Amino acid sequence: MLPPPRAVQLNEANAFLKEHPEVQYVDLLIADMNGVVRGKRIERASLHKVYEKGINLPASLFALDINGITVESSGLGMDIGDSDRTCFPIPNTLSNEPWQKRPTAQLLMTMHERDGSPFFADPREVLRQVVSKFDELGLTICAAFELEFYLIDQENVNGRPQPPRSPISGKRPHSTQVYLIDDLDEYVDCLQDVLEGAKEQGIPADAIVKESAPAQFEVNLHHVADPIKACDYAVLLKRLIKNIAYDHEMDTTFMAKPYPGQAGNGLHVHISLLDKNGNNIFATGNPLESETLRHAIGGIQQTMAASMAFLCPNVNSYRRFGAQFYVPNAPCWGLDNRTVALRVPTDSPDAVRIEHRVAGADANPYLLLASVLAGIHHGLTNKIAPDEPIEGNSYEQVEPSLPSNLRDALRELDDSEIMARYISPQYTDIFVACKESELEEFEHSISDLEYNWYLHTV
Repeated sequence: MLPPPRAVQLNEANAFLKEHPEVQYVDLLIADMNGVVRGKRIERASLHKVYEKGINLPASLFALDINGITVESSGLGMDIGDSDRTCFPIPNTLSNEPWQKRPTAQLLMTMHERDGSPFFADPREVLRQVVSKFDELGLTICAAFELEFYLIDQENVNGRPQPPRSPISGKRPHSTQVYLIDDLDEYVDCLQDVLEGAKEQGIPADAIVKESAPAQFEVNLHHVADPIKACDYAVLLKRLIKNIAYDHEMDTTFMAKPYPGQAGNGLHVHISLLDKNGNNIFATGNPLESETLRHAIGGIQQTMAASMAFLCPNVNSYRRFGAQFYVPNAPCWGLDNRTVALRVPTDSPDAVRIEHRVAGADANPYLLLASVLAGIHHGLTNKIAPDEPIEGNSYEQVEPSLPSNLRDALRELDDSEIMARYISPQYTDIFVACKESELEEFEHSISDLEYNWYLHTV
């Protein structure tokens, strides 16, 4: 896949600059392995050069740990001289940044080799490789994300986050109050600016709901028949929320589990498949009798353990799991059941789809979706039968079986022959190396709890 024709993209740049003469700068953005947005800021006059020739960034951008440090064991650092690759613009991603005081635009980029071919370690390319297998089947993937986050105070207490004071009441929230409209009103200016900013940037965010913890919210993205674009939207939405909140003198966190005893932040994804005529192949009046749907679910069940490192990529990710927080720890499924990993909404036959409920908001959307789609493709092509659907509380019926920590998850991924058919082992090696490096550093640290327990006791 070569980068799009420059003439087409130059027309896009010309039209945007003509429509927005006030724009002074353009942020060139690319999401790394952790979903963290990195890149360069250029002056307006340099935008045409970016469209014509791209920009150079080191390949090691995709071997950074969560602190932005190159993990040398990945092989993408000094082993290759920390060499550059070329990043080209992604069409139709040029938009304004509504939070900036100085008029600034943004543009998503993707990395390529010098010969123009996609760079294998770009998570966007990892997803594209999996999506291409559905193209061969004549199927189009329709996807939508639900992104949970906390608004938090810009000042921590003893290094710990705290809910922000309401701009209306001046009080910090303490109750759960899921779906409470009054809590939306407490932060209405910030949340409304998120929706309006999303509209300005072309991000299809269609609703915000209050979630089940103090100052926790969820933004729903509308489904689109382009899984890569769905991930682009999720990445850009996260950046938008962070910056809008900061404008309102608040901060945000997408950390999987920021507060002990409170719900974690999830990243649910809804998936359906369309045939050549645009029909949902999962559509049915009785999902229990749809072999296509059942095979897709069976494939996800079979690959879920090996996917966990992509779904839950950080040490903190595994603190989110627990029955009381509706986070499933077994690859079970059911109809309209929020206690399972794979929920099948059945509000109408045409809207039958798979809702994958395992991943945390700290996951890279491209890698998350690549791993889920790998499971679906595996199930469809091998006609994998699923387990029996769960009715009622799955936590009382199914034993936990998914990896419960990052080290076990990395081992499952590294050993999976099925996942290796979909996600390049070369990329898996880089991902595992980076995450093992983080894990080693974490395990060599000494926590406050250890000092409290052992310093004067043993």
